[in-house]
Formats: sequence, structure tokens, C-alpha cells
Amino acid sequence: MTVFLNRIAIASVTAFALLAGSSSGALAQKTYDTGATDTAIKIGNIMPYSGPASAYGVIGKTEAAYFKKINDAGGINGRKIDFISYDDSYSPPKTVEQARKLVESDEVLFIFNSLGTPPNSAIHKYMNAKKVPQLFVATGAAKWNDPKDFPWTMGWQPNYQSEGRIYAKYLLKEKPNAKIAVLYQNDDYGKDYLKGLKDGLGDKAASMIIAEESYETAEPSIDNHIVRLKATGADVFFDVTTPKFAAQAIKKAAEIDWKALHILNNVSASLGSVIKPAGFENSQGIISASYLKDVTDPQWENDPGMKAFLEFMAKDFPEGNKLDQSTIVGYGVTQTLLQVLKQCGDNLTRENIMKQAANLKDFRTEVLLPGIKINTSPNNFAPITQLQLQVFKGERWVLFGDVISGDVNG
Repeated sequence: MTVFLNRIAIASVTAFALLAGSSSGALAQKTYDTGATDTAIKIGNIMPYSGPASAYGVIGKTEAAYFKKINDAGGINGRKIDFISYDDSYSPPKTVEQARKLVESDEVLFIFNSLGTPPNSAIHKYMNAKKVPQLFVATGAAKWNDPKDFPWTMGWQPNYQSEGRIYAKYLLKEKPNAKIAVLYQNDDYGKDYLKGLKDGLGDKAASMIIAEESYETAEPSIDNHIVRLKATGADVFFDVTTPKFAAQAIKKAAEIDWKALHILNNVSASLGSVIKPAGFENSQGIISASYLKDVTDPQWENDPGMKAFLEFMAKDFPEGNKLDQSTIVGYGVTQTLLQVLKQCGDNLTRENIMKQAANLKDFRTEVLLPGIKINTSPNNFAPITQLQLQVFKGERWVLFGDVISGDVNG
């Protein structure tokens, strides 16, 4: 098995000296669970560094670089981050194996931003039975917002059903007579987007959606699905795929001259890992949605948050591709986690990790679009619920319209 293991050095004498300099009262109030000490916080992570979703592996690498940056500056509250990241190849059985290893052998305090709906679904019950936080999972499935039944699991990005409803709102307004063909991954990830689209279209879903095709991640190519969908006469193509297949879909649609309005889900809208490989000329007019700033958008040229991100990429992660939107995702979610850890102070128990994660008030990372804020509560485990539509023009995404809430009541 291919295993990507990134351990960041822990517990320096300097960090301990800083800690020792704090008051005796503060020292007396320190509370730890497994994975936390006076000098270190051990964090687990699972990423598809190989396999069909390997394009997302850069998220884990960005996080590792960010934690190293934090450690070099003295850590969080005087503690260094020991970040342990394993490869599961986007295979749920491997995810289970790696989660058990992280919790039972490595004894991490929690698992952070593990990627993918099927992989996270495979460890959902295990993490909650063990009462170990499964925090800010890197998937937008709606199921992560269920604090009543799964109080140890929380999402981060906008959920897929919300995003699907946003596209439905757009279509009902701009193309009410659309004939929609849907390609979706045959798992909870793909089905969540499809449900959101249908819920948003309401009574018109049955007449507007004229074709649905699902694909398996084990398929080497989805070209045959694209050919069949074009044959239906659809004039809107709703593309719910991961990056490898999204690039294939864009190229194949252009190759067979399918001129349908192409709506591409946010998680595959990366300029670096999808649009550029598919070809700028093939991607004109594609519509997607975003909640994060885009490094190619000139309006952020003098934005302090974007400047900080670009400085991080140049200094701390020079091997990374700043055009890959996954680097901004990794950057933003890590900043959110650091806020949680700051709020925890010296109470580094698993229970307090979840308590503080559920107590984020109007928090903004440096890379969220203006108007979008992170809010959580004991009854709301969906940190980000807003998006803004964007269209691909020339060599970049161009935002349009207002920030839209994808909440059922939004």
C-alpha cells in the first residue's frame, strides 16, 4: 500500500520554555485528552494521494505546509502541530484502515479534513462511537450537519444539496424551459448534488431533467456517457464529477461539438487541475459557483488576504500550484481549524474541540469571498452555506450576481 506520511517535528525546547513562562494558575487548569500535551497537538488526516481522486491530494500537502509555517513561528498557544497524513486512494476500506491506525496506534487528538464522501461515510459511525472528532471533513455531503445523531462529525464547505439548489434557482430564472442532462458519480456525493437540483427545481424537475447518467470511479473514461447524454438533445449539462472526470467531460463535450450550457460543480472548478488540462478554449461559458477567492481574478490584486496567500505559496509551499483551487481550500480550512484551537486554549479535550468548532461567530478566513462568513452553533454543523455564481471567460472565472444562500429556507 502506498502511504503518504508527513510528520511535522514536535515539541521544541523553545516551545516548552515559552509554556513554562506562563502563570502557574494557567498551568493548573490545563486539560488534555489523548493526542495533546504541554508541547504538542497530534492531528490525523486522510487524503487520496493516489487513485481516481488524487488531484485532491494537494489539499493535504497545503495543510502540511501551513502547519509547518505555524510550527516555525512557535505553534499554537505554545504547542507544535504533529500532522500525520495517510493515503487511502479514495478507497473506503483503506479509509477505515487508516482511521483505525490514526486513532488507535498514532493516538491523534482528532481527524481533520479527511477527504471524500464515500471515504468519510465509511468511518462516520466509527469516529462517533469512539467519540473522536471527525472535524471539517473535506466533502459537502449534507449528512455532516447532523449534530443530534453524529455529534463528533462536522463539515466545512457548502454542502452539495445547497449548491444544487443554487443552480436550480439560476436555471428557473434564466432557462425555465431547459432540457437538462445530468452526469453524476454513483455515490452519496453525486446523489446529493442531484437531490439538491431536483429539490430546487421543485415541480418542474420531472419535465426539465430529461436524462440522468451515473458513473463509477473505477471507470477509466466517461466519454461514452457524454456521447449518450448529447444524443438526448439536452441543452443544459449538469456535470457532477471529480477533477479527473470533469476534465474528460469538458474535452469530450468539445470534441463532439455538444453546445449545451455546461454547469460544473464547485469541487471540480479548479483552474489548475481541471480547466487548464481540459483546455481554456473548451471551457468558455462554463458556469460554476464559488465561496473562495480566485488567484487569477484581478479584483484581488491588492487584497491583503490574497497577498498573504501568495506569500505563503511562495515561501512555505513553493512546489504547490497557486492556480490549483485546492491550495486555497487547504489554506482556508486550516485557518479555520487554527481559530478553533486558539479558542480551546489549554482545554484540549475532544469534547472541547467540538464545543469550540460549534462556536464560530462570523469568522472569516483570509480567502473567503466578501459577504461570506463562517457561523456554527450546537445545532448547526454547516460552517459555510453561501456561494456566488461564476462563469469561465478567457482564462479565468468571472463572478456574477449576488452571494446566494443554499439553505432550504434561504
